[in-house]
Amino acid sequence: MARDDDEKVPDLSSLPARIVRRLRERRFPRQIAGILATPPITARDDGLVLFSMIGTRVLLPYLVAAKSLHAQLNAGRFVILDDGTLTGRDKELLAHHCDNPRIIPIASVDTAPCPRGGTWERLLTILDLRRDNYVIQFDSDTVTTGKVPEVAQSIAANRTFTIRGDEEAEILPVAEIARRHRGQPTEHVQAALEARIDKLALASLADPHYVRGCSGFAGFAREAAGRALAVEFSQGAEALLGRAKWSEWGSEQVTSNFVVANAENALLLPYDRYMNFWDEGIPADVRFIHFIGTCRFHRGAYAAACRKVIAELRR
Repeated sequence: MARDDDEKVPDLSSLPARIVRRLRERRFPRQIAGILATPPITARDDGLVLFSMIGTRVLLPYLVAAKSLHAQLNAGRFVILDDGTLTGRDKELLAHHCDNPRIIPIASVDTAPCPRGGTWERLLTILDLRRDNYVIQFDSDTVTTGKVPEVAQSIAANRTFTIRGDEEAEILPVAEIARRHRGQPTEHVQAALEARIDKLALASLADPHYVRGCSGFAGFAREAAGRALAVEFSQGAEALLGRAKWSEWGSEQVTSNFVVANAENALLLPYDRYMNFWDEGIPADVRFIHFIGTCRFHRGAYAAACRKVIAELRR
């Protein structure tokens, strides 16, 4: 069987799953290299920032994510947080394809008193930027496959949104969140905090809420308060769990979820059109797919989605 890039696809059915994943991951950059032949973006300084934290390893997937999202919104300019690995050649490609995006070195981001690492620099930079802009955070492993009217409407209304962590996710009072998660395993920092989230002392909120969303795709309304709520939440969570636990990977996503849930009139995007890929099939009317690391290369779905939008961008 031949692909349109003349690559022969071997029969992988008899190989162990971990070997199949490695083979698909190694082949993936060649499968999406066509993104470099698509027209460059014309950015707009219109109050919308399209933001990601990336490094050299995800440059090509990032261009697919960035160009496919921009093609549907036809708005915004790009800001990138460099994880420290972007090369000079990477920056040249980004300048060409994304219309000279602003690139922020990760070492320049002051996270105190919040943890450092674990994408905290990303969240705090987003919250700083939203003082003057509407900011959309999108991961490099996302693909926008169709029109996204809910996102466009949120931007126009200055309304915060997030993709759901799963289909059942909803914004709830923290007491209900704690009730639902109490007694469950708490090894992961997210589960540990969710089980005790009703114990947080937060002076700025009389009725705090929470949602198990996903920071892989979220929109943050323009707001002068910037990072204030995130800092207050982080300090409260650290007091509950201890510095070491709260510094573990995942605490940033918990904080992002909390900030979203307590925004005025926050929107949870409909899961049948904005989804995380868990190797359980893709709905016919899907508009946006986040290819979670655990299942990213299963069934070749990620490569297929990328190649589809690359073909559309070429036209």
